Amino acid sequence: MTQETSDKYLTVTALTQYIKRKFEVDPYLDQIFLKGEISNFRLRPGHQYFSLKDAHAKIDAVMFKSDFEKVKFELETGMQVLITGRISVYEPTGNYQIYVKQIMPDGLGALYLAYEQLKEKLAKEGLFSQEKRPLSRFPKRIAVVTSPSGAVIRDIMTTVKRRYPIVELVLFPAVVQGDQAKDSLVARLKEIKLLGGFDTIIIGRGGGSLEDLWPFNEEAVVREIANSAIPIISSVGHETDTTLSDLAADVRAATPTAAAELATPVLEDELLNIQKLRLRLIQVLKRQLISQQQHVQRLTQSYVLQQPQRLYENYSQRLDLAKNNLIKLTAAQVQQQQQKVANLSQRLQLLHLDQQILTQKKALQQSETNLYKQFQRYLQQRQLQVQTQIQGLDHLSPLKILGRGYSYTTVAQEIVTTVTKVQPKDTIEVHLKDGTLKAQVTQIKRMEDND
Repeated sequence: MTQETSDKYLTVTALTQYIKRKFEVDPYLDQIFLKGEISNFRLRPGHQYFSLKDAHAKIDAVMFKSDFEKVKFELETGMQVLITGRISVYEPTGNYQIYVKQIMPDGLGALYLAYEQLKEKLAKEGLFSQEKRPLSRFPKRIAVVTSPSGAVIRDIMTTVKRRYPIVELVLFPAVVQGDQAKDSLVARLKEIKLLGGFDTIIIGRGGGSLEDLWPFNEEAVVREIANSAIPIISSVGHETDTTLSDLAADVRAATPTAAAELATPVLEDELLNIQKLRLRLIQVLKRQLISQQQHVQRLTQSYVLQQPQRLYENYSQRLDLAKNNLIKLTAAQVQQQQQKVANLSQRLQLLHLDQQILTQKKALQQSETNLYKQFQRYLQQRQLQVQTQIQGLDHLSPLKILGRGYSYTTVAQEIVTTVTKVQPKDTIEVHLKDGTLKAQVTQIKRMEDND
């Protein structure tokens, strides 16, 4: 083949670069709107790689990390989506693919899908069903997390001043809309926790679209509300708006005014209740005092207090009778014991106890002598038996056997009784009378080998 002929052929790289250039300069491929089903999706820490397919075709898709971080919902294999991106060629493989810029669910808003996915996830964790903290009935300090310039704080201040002006209301200004809102809300809640000393927290903002209220659906905000040790009242949006923060809070209020009403009692009503309770307490104490006075009067008029000696007359008489009976019984028992002693004395004299005691002493001495002799004989017999057994054991002692030139071998602290327990190159220990030897097995010879 001549040089002129070979110049007509392109390299694979040149062809791929040409095709890539064609894709990139084509204005129709610079922004493509596709719909289809996600396939082969697996969440990765950086860029995302998957496929988009329909019934008859499939195209590879790439979504860079910076674009994927803006997606509010979770991608799943089999999900129908709408994609915006550009078509280009990946030179190393020559494959054409779509570089995804935006992605959204087909037939369902992205934010609404993200809301439902996160709601289902947190519900499975039990975050919404955990025990709610009761609100303080008479709060001293209330923290309010909201925008400092909105109508929310004005409504809360007006309501609290009208109902319960003695409470301390502290505003923690926060961004409640936009990209910075999530971090701002979490930071204010953590600041309240760090400062301490608050009885109730009110968090909220006015109404708006789902996008406007989205910071209150962010997972970080919802978890911070659920984990708060201080009871939280959520007042986000209006009656028809329900955010995940509302579900995680201890109490949900439809409006900021309702939140302030839930957080505080009406001072005038409480003072009136205190006055009613005071009057009721006075009346109860008066009734009890009159009852006790009547009881005291009845006691002072009783015959026991008017003639106290009558209280112990009966006991005095019973004491005298008991004393006389005791004297009689004691005298009778003394007389019986004296008679028994006299009878025993007569019997002892008749039995000549002195002679019997002497005889018994001699018999006891003889028994002691016999017992001592028998014990000496028994002890000698036992000593002889023990000596014989010691000699027998000494003959059976392993040390005696080792002293006659025998030894025993161990491998890994296990006694070797057969050649099958060792292998060539094993390290063995040979135990002798006065020590051990370490050796290595170089050859194993069995008895049947000699045959």
